Amino acid sequence: MLNVIDIMTTDVYTLAPDDSLQDARKLMAEHNIRHVPVVEEDQRLKGLLSQRDVLAGANSVLLPHAGEAEAMESRIAISSLMTLDPITTDEHAGLRSAALLMQHHRIGCLPVVRDGILIGIITDSDFVAVAINLIEQLELVEPVEKDLPEDIG
Repeated sequence: MLNVIDIMTTDVYTLAPDDSLQDARKLMAEHNIRHVPVVEEDQRLKGLLSQRDVLAGANSVLLPHAGEAEAMESRIAISSLMTLDPITTDEHAGLRSAALLMQHHRIGCLPVVRDGILIGIITDSDFVAVAINLIEQLELVEPVEKDLPEDIG
């Protein structure tokens, strides 16, 4: 059985609660990510910021001039936008249970914690990668099964 630890990302990009909306937008754009755990200095998970949160925050500061909006974004702390106490998992959880948890709550990621400390993240993209791998494995097996004589099957 595969567990979360088998596919989670351990090199996680994070932000601190006092970082700005502008910082979050830049980090997400630079690394092409949609979810950023928000942690204290000791890596204790405080919240989760999604791309949707960033967009909602940006919409709330839209001003007539782009320069003004950018200045506003630099003054908005992500602690005012993040989801507090996000749903999490631990590294020993099964992939099926993690996937069901994400599906049930309609969320795109699960921070992976050990005693409240962030140790990784698992995202919907990780599950897509697993699905692709399984499909490829099935496609390798299918031609062999089709080539078997009828009297063996």
